[in-house]
Amino acid sequence: MKRKTPMEHLNIGEFNRGQSSKLIRNLVEKDNAAFIQKNGKPIAVVISYERYERLLKSGIDINEF
Repeated sequence: MKRKTPMEHLNIGEFNRGQSSKLIRNLVEKDNAAFIQKNGKPIAVVISYERYERLLKSGIDINEF
């Protein structure tokens, strides 16, 4: 059984300070997913396109939920 690892948490303020390109590039390079938080609460999830493609190939379409 594959061990589950917790998702990274990023603050929306980091994106507002012009760090979005760096943060997204880092997620893509590590093939990670991350919560985007505002005031300590998750508001969105960011995943790499490759991970999204793998989800689709395994029969999971996140747009159906």
